[in-house]
Amino acid sequence: MASTEPRAASAEVVVEKLAELTPDALAMLGELVVHSGWNQTAQDWGVFCSCGTIYVVRDEQGRIAASGAVLPMGESRPGALASLTGRGVAWISMILVRPDRRGRGLARRVFEQCIRDIHDHGRIAMLDATPQGEALYLQFGFEPLWRLTRWRREARPASGPALPLAKPDLDTLAELDQEALGFARKRVLGELLGRPDSRYVRHALGFAIVRAGRLADHIGPLVATDEPTAVAVMQEAAAALSGPVLIDVPDDRPLLRQALVDAGFAPQRGFARMALATAEQRIPRGQTHFIHAIAGPEFA
Repeated sequence: MASTEPRAASAEVVVEKLAELTPDALAMLGELVVHSGWNQTAQDWGVFCSCGTIYVVRDEQGRIAASGAVLPMGESRPGALASLTGRGVAWISMILVRPDRRGRGLARRVFEQCIRDIHDHGRIAMLDATPQGEALYLQFGFEPLWRLTRWRREARPASGPALPLAKPDLDTLAELDQEALGFARKRVLGELLGRPDSRYVRHALGFAIVRAGRLADHIGPLVATDEPTAVAVMQEAAAALSGPVLIDVPDDRPLLRQALVDAGFAPQRGFARMALATAEQRIPRGQTHFIHAIAGPEFA
């Protein structure tokens, strides 16, 4: 997930790497999420800290005024594709700015630092852009790959059995997930599945992870070899949930989109999946028709 504000002149903007996710830092980062209306939790910030890098800009009092995160993913499968995708993909997200500091170019400066980090490590930059951010990322050379929409269902009584707490075989899920994405993110999946309240749906040809968010439960990733299986997985997950629910679905999924409408979901906002590679690199495409819901714009 990445969004930004228009560029504006600012004096001596210093972007620093957050060395430690202290309770004070976590509280300030949480305030950025609240002001932006996003769904991330303290556990999500923990993933960015333990598996990647958080960059911040502080104000004159030392409080965090802007943030950005870089989350390295694994490499592609061995072979020709791996040689073209270099050291793999790194995800950019959490480009957030405190309301009283917007319009000063802080988001752009943090974003530029994220790009430098990724290039310095020989990785390919990828992100899910909001409509506000997409025009800027095009200026940096990012290529739109495909589009997706966030769907939301408001709270309602659960109509199906409770889902099991997440204890599936991680290796099996990660293999199908890698086939879909074209790159590995086993550690990220492990972090999401390892939460005490995470749940899952597992069918023979697909799976979904369900985790708690700040504002709503989130279904995703949902990976399946065909769309009818994806519909069945979504329906089972949604029926078990009584609170608000979010799911981020590629636009080219007519059966799933209709099933979401039938289940009481409504479209909320769009995103564009984008990537930036050098001339020597090849963007990993994967079996994208296996992707029926992403893990979230912050996690790919």
